[in-house]
Amino acid sequence: MPVLQVADTAAAQLKRVLDLIPRLADDEEHSFEEVAEAVGSRPSQVLADLAAISERYDAPGGFVEGVSILVEEHTVCVHANHFLRPMRLTMPELCALELGLSMLRRERSPAEQAPIERALERLREAISRVPTNDRHQGTRYGDLSEAGSAEHLTVLRGALRDRRMVELGYRAGGSTVSTTRVIAPHSLHFAEQMWYVAATGADNGLRFFRLDRIESVRMLDAAFERATEPARQVQEAGRAFLSDTRRRMTVRYSPRIARWIAEREGVPSDADGSLTLEHPVADESWAIRHVLQYGPDAELLGPPELRAALRKRLDELSAEIA
Repeated sequence: MPVLQVADTAAAQLKRVLDLIPRLADDEEHSFEEVAEAVGSRPSQVLADLAAISERYDAPGGFVEGVSILVEEHTVCVHANHFLRPMRLTMPELCALELGLSMLRRERSPAEQAPIERALERLREAISRVPTNDRHQGTRYGDLSEAGSAEHLTVLRGALRDRRMVELGYRAGGSTVSTTRVIAPHSLHFAEQMWYVAATGADNGLRFFRLDRIESVRMLDAAFERATEPARQVQEAGRAFLSDTRRRMTVRYSPRIARWIAEREGVPSDADGSLTLEHPVADESWAIRHVLQYGPDAELLGPPELRAALRKRLDELSAEIA
């Protein structure tokens, strides 16, 4: 079997680990050569992946205790009761599965959502039968607000396919009333857990419309020539964002999260493992939310007026808690 070139990214390593541990968790000795061949990797890579699991100096979110790994010169043996049958999930694990299914549902069409809904119903039924445990008191099932109407998404997909103009009832961010927009939808994008349609209007300028802000959709008879440029711009930027703003903010991410962000942005981390990035700021509220979501692992370095706005928001949150 040919040895594959293994990508050295955190996401790729996680996939390899999820493949490795169930194969090894039988209390038997396994040859590094055999394991590497089974997963299409290299013995040195298998050893590095196992080291990443065992050599921990803290307990980050998602870390599972109780996995014993014995490494000899040419073999490895793993003991992990988590993979014995029947598998019993804890309340937090059940809630995490439900949250994952809820996120998946947001990305799918109405036809694809039906089996996900059935799985969610079975999962919630299982959650309701879990015995009361004071350690998990207050834990509730996870869910997300809808990423927009699935029916509206279906109409937009049809308009894309048939290259037809669309009339939207759209409520912009910060507005309490909707306005009517006639657009030519060029592409759909799912970014940061939200659907966006990239479209041009009467001025031929490219705009992004969030699906959850669309209140009505009507396909028109008028046709248009679909352009590939909007989709290319989104692909290059890596997000549904387009603005000619010159305003920027600088954020430093701690080494604890920097690797993931560096891989997502396609840039190298700094020498100390942290990452400093500059972001365009077309919406100050977005900028503040972006920094706050990472808690102490993100530091807003500038500009000064945005730091002042962030400090004000933190003071407001502190007052609400108090």
